[in-house]
Amino acid sequence: KNVTVTVKSRVVKVEGPRGALTKSFKHLNLDIYLTGPAGKKAKKTAMKVDLWLGSKVEAAAIRTVCSHVKNMITGVTRGFEYRMRFVYAHFPINANIVQNGKELEVRNYLGEKMVRHVPM
Repeated sequence: KNVTVTVKSRVVKVEGPRGALTKSFKHLNLDIYLTGPAGKKAKKTAMKVDLWLGSKVEAAAIRTVCSHVKNMITGVTRGFEYRMRFVYAHFPINANIVQNGKELEVRNYLGEKMVRHVPM
């Protein structure tokens, strides 16, 4: 899949064709490591997350970690696309894309005179 995953002391780094992502899971009391085919010194092709004698809340974190890593792999291979829509009730919001698509300029947010700049 052209994806490289490295795990070192509960910090997972995923590298792929669209870039690299790093996420720390040090706040969770889990064992995270890479495994390969049994008895062979081949490439490590799977990630394993272990929890020893955990409570129900700690056990729920296992699936969360796996989902985070799966989303990181999706991000470095296919990427994500976000579509947003401006909705207002009283003050009409004006938005413009400036600086060759690198910044979003928001005017009249909640009737403010200040212009907000959001980097993309």
